[in-house]
Amino acid sequence: MNPKLARVALLWNPAATAARAYLKATEDGTRQLGLQLQSVEVRKPDDLDGAFAAISRRRAEGVVVVADPVTFSVRARIARSAARDAVPLIAPRREFVDAGALLSYGPDPVERWRRAASYVDKLLKGAKAAELPVEQPSTFELVINRKVAKALGLTIPQLLLAQANKVIE
Repeated sequence: MNPKLARVALLWNPAATAARAYLKATEDGTRQLGLQLQSVEVRKPDDLDGAFAAISRRRAEGVVVVADPVTFSVRARIARSAARDAVPLIAPRREFVDAGALLSYGPDPVERWRRAASYVDKLLKGAKAAELPVEQPSTFELVINRKVAKALGLTIPQLLLAQANKVIE
């Protein structure tokens, strides 16, 4: 959508359990793509204004947010801040798109709940938790907000639109 993209900010909470893994994966991905990564920490909702001031000051051309209880609770504020600064926002959960992010790509929430229910069923039938296998998500969901793309002056490729699970017009 933006072939001239050079600087990406990662908005994340270092206190969140899996956050360091997201940071490492994002560092690896941006390095492979030849992009500059700006790490921007948000430990509590009050940090959000300063975080977006840093994103703006460093002239990020896109923001990727790591979902955790803090960022999820202020997703609408995050989306409004990104819109105010005219910077595309990408998240791993569709609720961020509903709040105004450009797109989300992450594990399908319905499938996650189905898998959790099957684990509960096994445990209630006497299985030992330590003996159950750890599973990685296998079904992912792509949600795109065309209203946000239009407001940002971005054209979403037709192939990407065709692959989306949901497109918000």
